Amino acid sequence: MKVLDFPLVKIIIAFIFGVIASYYLHFSISMIVIPLSLSLLFFCFTYFRNLKYKKKYISFGLSVYFLSFFIGALTLLSHTDNLQKDNYTHCQTAFEKPQSVTLILREKLKSNDYSDRYIGHIKSISNKNYTGKVIVNIQKDSTQNLLIIGNTIKIQTTLQANKSNKNPNQFDYSKYLADKQIYAQIYCQKKEIAVSKTITKDIWYYCAKLHARIISNLEKSKFHKSEMNVALALILGQQQEISQDIIQDYQYSGATHILSVSGLHVGFIMLFITFILKPIPNTKKGSFMKLASILISLAGFAIISGLSPSVLRSVVMFSFIAIGNHLRRNGNIYHTLLVSILLILLFEPYFLFDVGFQLSYLALFFILWLQPLFKNMYKPKNKLIAYIWEALTVSFAAQIGTLPLCLYYFHQFPGLFFVTNIIILPVLSFIMIAGIILMIIAIFTSPPLFMTMIFEKSIYLLNLMIHGVASVESFVIRDISFNSYYLFSFYLFIIYSIVWFKKPNYNKLIVVFCTIILIQLSFILTKFQTETGKELIIYNEKNNTLISERTGKNIVLFTRDTTFNKNKSNRNLNMYLVGNSIALTKVKEIKNLMFFKNNKILIIDSTGIYPSNTSPEILILTQSPKVNLDRVLKEIRPKIIIADGSNSNSIQKSWKNSCSKKNIPFHSTKEKGYYKL
Repeated sequence: MKVLDFPLVKIIIAFIFGVIASYYLHFSISMIVIPLSLSLLFFCFTYFRNLKYKKKYISFGLSVYFLSFFIGALTLLSHTDNLQKDNYTHCQTAFEKPQSVTLILREKLKSNDYSDRYIGHIKSISNKNYTGKVIVNIQKDSTQNLLIIGNTIKIQTTLQANKSNKNPNQFDYSKYLADKQIYAQIYCQKKEIAVSKTITKDIWYYCAKLHARIISNLEKSKFHKSEMNVALALILGQQQEISQDIIQDYQYSGATHILSVSGLHVGFIMLFITFILKPIPNTKKGSFMKLASILISLAGFAIISGLSPSVLRSVVMFSFIAIGNHLRRNGNIYHTLLVSILLILLFEPYFLFDVGFQLSYLALFFILWLQPLFKNMYKPKNKLIAYIWEALTVSFAAQIGTLPLCLYYFHQFPGLFFVTNIIILPVLSFIMIAGIILMIIAIFTSPPLFMTMIFEKSIYLLNLMIHGVASVESFVIRDISFNSYYLFSFYLFIIYSIVWFKKPNYNKLIVVFCTIILIQLSFILTKFQTETGKELIIYNEKNNTLISERTGKNIVLFTRDTTFNKNKSNRNLNMYLVGNSIALTKVKEIKNLMFFKNNKILIIDSTGIYPSNTSPEILILTQSPKVNLDRVLKEIRPKIIIADGSNSNSIQKSWKNSCSKKNIPFHSTKEKGYYKL
């Protein structure tokens, strides 16, 4: 690929590898500073050597890449909040007992059935200055929530550290929040909050106020609530109030991307503005006026939508594309994309590990790279067929580019995605243009009733079409096992296949065949790991006891729930099965005694009955048995105690103290998650 010959591309790739290495290898700042200094000296030496001898040495290129790599690693560390000395994670007492916490509300999150949720920025803990982001959960009650973005609030509370995933192959919410630099949560009631009279009037406050004004004016124009929530998601990326049923319909139909503001939405806005500015001549002044108008409009849209990360990413990306077009550098669109990635990662390196960021750039890259290839395969003369064919090619290009990543993260595939994209595109085009106009009017006043009705009906029609496609559930392929081996091997196959299709030759074909062999090796390696694996898992289940024993591909589930035989669709178990490419073999009722790899396992349930003459290596406590654990430990002397999620919190505290006295390890699945042997 010629694009890789451009030096800046290699520099950006080295920078990205530095960010990735720092993320996964957990470098410390001291580990980075020394090699960064050495690489800087190496760079200076090779640079002046090149100038002196007026000759290009390979050592200079290597010094640039080493320097870029270590700058990338340092950039990630400098944006990791818990490495800062004043971050609240270093205030251990705040996690142990109630402290007076002062914070500013910065962003409103999607509420749940029990709480209103916000992102807050900590200012102080017990009158000592600290910084960092937390999630604030305020319990709902009969009184109205009058808190607004910009409020400074004071709470006497204990910080709750984020809890890791409780069951195998489960989405790690703790890691997800840590990537957003959120390491703790606060749970409180409204009566416990003291609200300061002074409001922090920064850009976040004005964005929230503008957003609230838009919603208020839309409500005055009698906009139906459910359609308005979809409109706010489509135009402004605000999904806080959208119902779970509608989100599920969009997922099953393959149209989730239109609910979160991304490149699609910002691209629509850019095309719309370009169309309006078409009468302006392409002179030097006219071209500059167009560029300025596009950049101002995109920045305005980012502010109206609340400066969410997904919007900012897309705005930066398309701003660079607009600048590239202004400079008449359309051929270097890939360079423009990479420079936009570099700029974003310099300010927010953790975006690289955000699923939305990865999917946005992959989709756009494959549309630019692969769609022209599809488009040239067939050139219909009929305008309607040409429109349908173009919509199909764009959809297929984006889907091919994002498919392996979607399978890796979500383990499902909407088979009718191409149908969805064809039928919704005309309606979506109208909704985006009409929605932008309507939102602009709503900033100043309540929109006219006829405009609101037309817009509302168009969203109703869009939801109806989405629901129609989503209702054909037989085309939604779920529970697809797809690990990291498949992810990398399939991407190599896709990339080299496209390279070969663009300019076929023998050497490229050999590489394509090599990637096919790599895919086969991925399947063989996965199968080998599955068939040679042997493990016992004790799950964290609230109202049941689940223990699975896996020997190769055979998995036996032990449970107290006798109805489980009739209904095997347990979410926690299903994630484990999908993650390990296996299927459930048998379901058995739990006995009080089990054996695994020469380990004797004793299980005491709610009956509290156990044989006193046994000496198990592992003791499992389930269903809150009423036993004197001190006496039990004295009689049977286990090496470790495991309490699953079916036990009450109060009794587990007592057990933990008993184990601590006897120096016996105690593992609570409620605290530490599942136990694997």
